[in-house]
Order: sequence, then structure tokens, then C-alpha cells
Amino acid sequence: MSRLVSRKSRHGASVVALACAAIVLVACGGGSASPKSVSVPLPAGAVTDCLTTATCYSPHQIRTAYGIQPLLDRGIDGHGETVVLVELAARPPAPPARTDINQDLARFDSINDLPPARIQVVNSLANSASPQVANVEEVEDTEILHAVAPAASIRVVLIADAAEADSSNLINALSAAFSLGMSQGSVVSLSGSFGEHCFTAAEVSQLHTTLEAAETRRVTVISSSGDFGAISKPCFGATVFSPVKEVGLPDADPLVLGVGGTSLTVDRTTGTYVSETAWNTPPGILQQIDHSSASGGGFSHLFVRPSYQDGIAGIGPSRGVPDVAADASPFTGMALAVSDGDRKYYETPASGTSAGAPLWAGIIALADQDAGRNLGFVNPEIYQIGKSAYYDKAFHDVKVGNNTVTFPPHTITGYQAEPGWDPVTGWGTPNAQVLVPLLAVLQDGS
Repeated sequence: MSRLVSRKSRHGASVVALACAAIVLVACGGGSASPKSVSVPLPAGAVTDCLTTATCYSPHQIRTAYGIQPLLDRGIDGHGETVVLVELAARPPAPPARTDINQDLARFDSINDLPPARIQVVNSLANSASPQVANVEEVEDTEILHAVAPAASIRVVLIADAAEADSSNLINALSAAFSLGMSQGSVVSLSGSFGEHCFTAAEVSQLHTTLEAAETRRVTVISSSGDFGAISKPCFGATVFSPVKEVGLPDADPLVLGVGGTSLTVDRTTGTYVSETAWNTPPGILQQIDHSSASGGGFSHLFVRPSYQDGIAGIGPSRGVPDVAADASPFTGMALAVSDGDRKYYETPASGTSAGAPLWAGIIALADQDAGRNLGFVNPEIYQIGKSAYYDKAFHDVKVGNNTVTFPPHTITGYQAEPGWDPVTGWGTPNAQVLVPLLAVLQDGS
């Protein structure tokens, strides 16, 4: 039996740190401890246009589908707001996985008729010798954020890539980055999720204390829910990948807005929203990827249900993840401008739940601007909208799909997307033209 150490958190969330985790392991026959990402590999020097091959959407199509464009048209574009992206410092050189963030953003802006990005790379934590050199994750985050909130300032806070060496390093790095982010902006976004059972009780408590400080300072913290469906990312230094059915940190913390993934269909001529399903790419569909990739989601082993999740069908005594979702499919993602080693640019689709975190960070920046103040911790308002008559106007409810995953030869049964909230896509994806003004109105009345 596990010994549970419990303490009371805000909004009725009781932090339950497992001193001795009794996690049920799901057998998976060996293999790599770090399954490959969902990014579609391209040969060096390739010049590819995913818009031409209809395997991605333009920023305008994404903005139209999610109701962002009407806000931009009336001047709600992130002006006066600052969003902090927490990113791993890249190891130069080795393009195309390593590119210059300023050049890539300039190319992206030129292709999509966007204003120059207001970006600053903060290197005080990582002390990188080449802070402007970026990995594809950083390129994805910055370009998506800039497309959604083109006038917002971007602060990229780098943490050393050694942060992923073990859980203690990571928690220390995230706590420092979140704390620094609070002084830099009103929204902090992380594209990463790490299995709950990989952390000690002290580490979970340390991270939660940092998030409490963010709540006090009215800073919104956003995290993707992961790309492994109902299981978690392998723990640090694992040599064999034995999947654990669980959710991850920091998205499972009740003070974080967790973002899952969908597969989006829009009218390619107008960008009009057509439909969405839970994102789940089977094994073998993507080049060199022999396992499933799907929206992370499920129920926490560490946190009991926060008060804002009370009364939600399908949520029992534990914190449910994710809260919301956005497009994550590598066949429908936003077109990114990435360079190869010869500075030739190609457009390749964003992919994974890591694409959803910066999109939602941009939406919260728009909401902060529209409200004329920092909204900060928005989860209670998100759930209030989900329970209200405005739900179908403010969200696209994703009712089809699941996050069951296959890691050959085993299949780990996940959860189903259903009407309303579910542990695959949360409340669904935004219709920002309705959601953004609602967030401020509801917070005014709370």
C-alpha cells in the first residue's frame, strides 16, 4: 500500500504526494526508453510545402477555425501582453533540428504577412553558448504563439538540456523558469509532460508551491498533456520503456491549464470549422514511428479533484486531465517555417499536444488584453463556462475518438471522447470570439 501525504491547496485541491508509489505497470516488451516524436522526418536539404500537399493548415485557417480571426480584426491581437515560453536550450549545430529562432520567425512572418515578432531569448538560467540556436520545439512554440497573438511580446526562457537528466534537475529548472517567467509576463507556457510516478513527494510539493506563487501573482500557467495517450512519458534515464497508465506533470497540477490534442478538419478555402476528433495516430502511419501517438489524458495519482471539477460527469475523486484541447495531428497542424542546413526553408506541420499549449497561451494573452488586466488562474472560469448554456458557443465539443495506444505488441486501453468534458480532450477546443470576452465577464462576477 502507498503512504499518502496530503495537504490542502487552494480551490479545494488537496495535494497528495506519494511517498511510496503503488503504480500499476502495463507490460510492454522492451524497446527504446524514449519513443520518437510525432514530427514527420524530412531528409536534409529537402524543400517541402505541406500546404501544397494538404497535410497542414495556414495560420489564417487555424485562426478562422478557432474564432481567433474576428478578435484580431477588432484589434485584440495581444498588444501590451507578454507570453513566456519555457524551452530547452539547443545543442548546436545539426540542422534542421537546430535552427536560428530569429531567422525562422522572420521567414514565418514573411510567408504569412505577420508583423515582426517581439522576441527576447532569456539565457540567464541555461547559460547557453548559442542561445539563438533553437530546436524544432522552440520554433513550433514561437511561431504558433506569434500567429495567434501577433502583437504580444515573446520571452523565451531557456533551461539547460541537462534538466531532463533526472527529476530533481527538472523540477529545479521548471521552478526557476516559472519563477523567472512570472517577472517577465502574464502567461507562462510549457510544451512538455512527465509521468507523475517519476517524481518524489518533495519535488511535487516544490513545483506546486511555485504554481501557488503564480496564482497569487495572476499569472496563467499552461502545459501540454503529452503525446502518449493514456500512458506517461518514460522516466528519466529509463533503459526500457514499460508504459505506466497515468497523467503527467506539470499539467496534472490543479493550478495548471492542461491542453490535450485533436485532429481538426476545416474548409481549406475559407478556414471555416468543419469537425474534430480526438487525436490518435496509429503505429506505422508516420515514417519511422512504430507506436501510437495520442492526446495525453486520464486521472491523477497525486492530486484529488479540485473544486472547479466538482459535479463534472466522468470525474471521480481525482484530478482529471486535460482541461482543454487544440489541434495536434501531424496531418492537420499549422504550417511552420523551418530551415535546413543550407538555409532553405520548408513548411512542415506542427504536431503533438505541444502545439496546443502555445495556441492556448496566445488565446489567454488575447483575453488579458480584452479584459484590460491579467486574468491569471482561469481554470474555474473555464469549467464554469463548460457547465453553462454558453458551452456550445465558446467551445467545440469533441465527441469522437479515444486515447488508447499501441506499443507493439501491447495495447493500453485509454478513455473515450464524449459529450462535455472527457479525459482525452477536456472541454474541447476554443471558439475564441465567444470564449475570450466570457472569461473576463465571469471573473468580474466571481
